Formats: sequence, structure tokens, C-alpha cells
Amino acid sequence: MQAQSVEYNSTGSQSSVGPMLIIGMLFFIFGFITWLNGALVPFLQIICELTETQALFAASATYIAYFVMAQPMAWVLDRVGYKNAMSLGLLIIAAGCLLFIPAAYSRTFFIFIIAQFVIGSGLTILQTASNPYIVKIGSQETAAVRISIMGLLNKGAGILAPIVFTSLVLGQFAGVTAKSVAALPETERLAQITELASGLVSPYIGMAIVLAILAVLLRRSPLPELNLAEEQANSENASGSLFQYPHLILGFVAIFLYVGVEVIAGDTIGLFGSQLGVANATTLTSYVMVFLVTGYLLGLVLIPRLISQETALLASSVLGVVLTLAIVTSSTESYGISEAIWGWSGIPTVPNTIAFIAMLGLANALVWPAVWPLALDGLGDMTAKGSALLIMGIAGGAILPLIYGLIAEHMDGKSGYWVMLPCYAFLVFYAVKGHKLRKSL
Repeated sequence: MQAQSVEYNSTGSQSSVGPMLIIGMLFFIFGFITWLNGALVPFLQIICELTETQALFAASATYIAYFVMAQPMAWVLDRVGYKNAMSLGLLIIAAGCLLFIPAAYSRTFFIFIIAQFVIGSGLTILQTASNPYIVKIGSQETAAVRISIMGLLNKGAGILAPIVFTSLVLGQFAGVTAKSVAALPETERLAQITELASGLVSPYIGMAIVLAILAVLLRRSPLPELNLAEEQANSENASGSLFQYPHLILGFVAIFLYVGVEVIAGDTIGLFGSQLGVANATTLTSYVMVFLVTGYLLGLVLIPRLISQETALLASSVLGVVLTLAIVTSSTESYGISEAIWGWSGIPTVPNTIAFIAMLGLANALVWPAVWPLALDGLGDMTAKGSALLIMGIAGGAILPLIYGLIAEHMDGKSGYWVMLPCYAFLVFYAVKGHKLRKSL
């Protein structure tokens, strides 16, 4: 049976509630899968006995897939439609999860890398299909609200992912760190590593089954197919070069750097915390996600009622600069910052440096929703091509964390965060001037 084709008009007469619930589920899923990396990276460092740089390749493989597979997945989307593409994306992610079984039993890091790349490929087609879908299922005037709601679901899943991972995978070894494992006698150390690795098998089998079931349910759901024939025709007839729009090219650089620093914050906090011997280091990504969600909620309240998108981007970028300087100069022994901010709540406190890394979530939250409209402003029938370029900027999540890893490996974990300073400085420039440039490059 062919999927129903629906065109949503500007008045929103076609209800978007049902499709939003389904797409919201997808945003939750790829948020959960993506932010599992924050717990997975320090875990793989232990069981595969890796350096910081090697461990971060596990996260980089996911983001490299966005760059390598973006065009192939766009071709697939064009051929099979949005609904089928989303279902296919879930099946591809399920296949990647199953690859974790031989990877865990053999403790072969290369198989983990392949599994992460396959998962990233599935996420690529999900992102490519679901992002424009959530924009088009209602009026243009309320698109930003829908995107923010999806962002909350995505980052909310990021809060849960490290906690669930720690509970299901680590079990009795929930407090394990690279430091504690290294201190064990050789025989005991190898036995614990083997047991830790085997803990991956059941949860990832369960994830694969759930994803496969969801793929079937999605395929049979009443989710309508979008009718974008007119918009696609405009895109095909678009002429000229994207280099006519320097604010778009600079926007691509901004997205590249933003995703890089966001991944550094989310995926290295557990790695660095494990090196410091912080208990339950694999849950530390949840701290970053809490601040990200807080930032999203602030954006919903403040933009555009009290501040503009440009102001939000500038404030976020400046906060990123300040927090980066705080990270590289703060104490790894004192717990004063976390004790002051959330110590009263009963949530475990962390060293000041870890607290500042977590607070990067607040600095990063509003960058993505602010850069996109600024970068695509005035593109007209080149908007589709411009959007594809911005999606490719997600590859920053593959490159910048590796640079962090190299610096951390040759100096120390805290010094690695210097790599973020020029990134946030560029975002300040883009907020102040870069998004206003209109002369051809």
C-alpha cells in the first residue's frame, strides 16, 4: 500500500499532532543512541585498553558517517520517501547494535568502530528525513517551536542514556574507572575487563529488537508522506553557487565548530572524569545534558520575546569562551562549584573542572537553533542545497574530539580543552558580524 501524500498548508489545517508524536519518538531514539557515546567512550577505553585518542575514535566514527553517508542517504530518501527512509534508518541502527555482539566477545576495537559507523549511517538517514519533516508538518510561523520541542526530546534522551548504560552494562561494576581497573593485579584486571565486555551483549541485543519492532510499526503507522514536489522542483532549478552566500559558508564553519565542541563536552567528560577517578564516570554525560535541556527551556521562554536569535548566539558563544578558560584554569581537587550549584539536591558533586565541562551544555544549547536560520536567511531556492551543506558540518563531531585527544595524550586531559577556545571565538565573530556578510566570496 502506497503511503498517503499530504501537503501541510501555512494555516496548519492538517493536524500535526500525530506526526509530531511519531517524529518526536525518533528524535528521542537518535538522541539516546548518539549520547550513549559519552558513556561508551570511557567504557571502551577500559575494555579495549586504549589511549584517549583511540577511545574517541568510537565517537568520531558516528560523526564521520554523517559526512560520508549524507549524499547516499539523501539519494535513498529521494527514492523511497520520508516514511520508508525513517523505517530503514531504524533497521540500519539495529544492525549496528547487533555488531556490538562480536565486538564485545572479541574485545576488538575495529569491530566497535564498524558498528559505530553503521549506527551513524542509520542516524544520518533519520536526521535527513526527520528534520525537514518536523519543519513541514505545520505552519512556518510555529516551526521554531516544533524544532525546540524535538530538541528537548533529543537532549532529554541524552540525560537518560548514560544512566541506563551504567545500570544495564556495568551492573556491579558501576563505580569502575580506568584508574581503578589499572590498579588491579593482572589476573584480576583481565577477568574484570572480560566480564565488563560481556555486559554489553544483552542490552545491545535488546536495543536491536526494540529498534526492529519500531521500524515495522513506523512502516505501518498512519504517518503521511510529505508532498514536496514544488519545493524539489525549485531546488532542481536553482542556479548559481553557494559561495554567493558568505554568511552560509561561515554558517557551515560555525556548525562544524559547534558540533565539535558539543561532542567534546558530552563525550570527553566521562573520559576525563574516569582519569580523575570520579565515581560513576560513565554517567557524567548526563550532567552536560541537564544543562543542555536547561538552555533549550530558556530559549523557548526568551526567544524572540525578550532576546533575538543573534543575541542568544552571542551570549552562548561568550559563555563558551568564559567556561573554556574556567576549565583549563580550575582545580580538579575542589568540589566548590558543584556543591554551590546542586550539592543541596543530593545529586553527586564533582570536581570544579568537571562541573565547568558540564556547564558547557548551557553554552551550547542555543547555538544550533540560532545558526540555522541565520545561515539560511535569503537563500531562496538555494535553501535545500544550503541545508545539505550545514548537515555536512556535523562532521566537526568527528574531527575536533580527536584533536582534543591528541592534546590530552601528549599533555594532559585538562589542557586538551584549549582546542575549544578558538571555536567559541569564531562563534562570537559569526554572531556579531559573520551572519551579516552578503558579498560573494
